[in-house]
Amino acid sequence: MDPFTHYSPTLGYYETNTTTVKQQVQAMQYAGIRAGIVSWWGQKSTTDSRVAKLLQIAGVTGFEWALYYEPEGYADPPTSEIASDLVYMRDRYTSQPGYLRVSGRPVLFVYADANDSCGMAHRWKQANTLGFYLVLKVFAGYRACANHPDGWHQYAPAKAEDHQAGFSFAISPGFWKANEGSSRLARDPSRWTRSVSDMVTSNAPWQLVTTFNEWGEGTAIEDASQWQTASGFGMYLDVLHHVT
Repeated sequence: MDPFTHYSPTLGYYETNTTTVKQQVQAMQYAGIRAGIVSWWGQKSTTDSRVAKLLQIAGVTGFEWALYYEPEGYADPPTSEIASDLVYMRDRYTSQPGYLRVSGRPVLFVYADANDSCGMAHRWKQANTLGFYLVLKVFAGYRACANHPDGWHQYAPAKAEDHQAGFSFAISPGFWKANEGSSRLARDPSRWTRSVSDMVTSNAPWQLVTTFNEWGEGTAIEDASQWQTASGFGMYLDVLHHVT
């Protein structure tokens, strides 16, 4: 399938260039979104090559970015590899004004897989000698771990709402992978409005939207021809704008 999505973004099937990113940041700011979390697949990866541009544009827009460490979701990187990646991020990205910080510490979200356990949290504690503010993805039994990061989150796009009490509240508009014939979570504007309200009233430290523009998974809230509105930003962003 090309393009790899069931939907038609209003901006077209775009590349990561300055004009597009500025338009997307404007849309997120309209929706009250304060920061973006961008996938990072490792040093010198394609996703890595885009980070510098995002942070450069952040200097103009005031929008902040954090990285989402994806390799942990597909392997168990040793502490030496994690530590090397953290040094790489520090030297290239986290000292820039556009990088998201909490209490002066650079924020890093970390993915996980279904087989992860407390050993994953222990590895990250050992590797994090640079003082990153870590927000790990939850796994079964995470609350009982001896070693805890600064925060926890869930990435579960097939669930309309996910509340990890005391840590995060995540919402999804729908989930329809481009290579699947039917959705795992059908889109429902009324449910989306309720989910946004539930997220805001939760007062969770991290209030997360899955996602702004993951078109291949069909979780995007960026404007598309299927949900255009008079505002020019689309129904999903309109709801966030009015509720947040």
